[in-house]
Amino acid sequence: MYSPFQRYTRIRTVAMSVGMVLGMVVTTMNPHVAHAATTASKALLAKKAVPLPEATPEQLLAAERVLTGGYECEFGKRVSIDPQAGNNGYFTLKLGKQAWTMKPVLSNTGAIRLEDIKGTALMIQILTKSMLMDPKRGQRLVDGCVHEVQRKAEADLASRPRKSLLDSQAAD
Repeated sequence: MYSPFQRYTRIRTVAMSVGMVLGMVVTTMNPHVAHAATTASKALLAKKAVPLPEATPEQLLAAERVLTGGYECEFGKRVSIDPQAGNNGYFTLKLGKQAWTMKPVLSNTGAIRLEDIKGTALMIQILTKSMLMDPKRGQRLVDGCVHEVQRKAEADLASRPRKSLLDSQAAD
């Protein structure tokens, strides 16, 4: 016969095998059960959304300077920035299937910083282009993003004659 340890091992192996087979059968016969659980959890997360704090006067001032609409970026990527309905001073930034809630901040240089309220994205808008970064990893998500207003500013700068540093030294 079997020793008590061998008997225990054999029963445990059979029980685990039966459990695995039953799990496979249930997921094969009823796959929407697994999907229902993820849909319910997404609905629960949506209900627990925390309302955004009221925008500060500085934030509202910066929001007036944010370029909303579509941006064409490097490598054929597109970014869009749209004001949030019901949340004055906040914007939704989208890149592909990703979306962030952004808060505008004026910088000392005059650039507009759109900071994700969770700290996972940062968009910087300057006169002629914008870039989207992941500040936690210190990497660019997309660069060379240009809004129509920025495209016109770049064309205007290109049409102006520029003086060389050497020209100014020669005149002295």
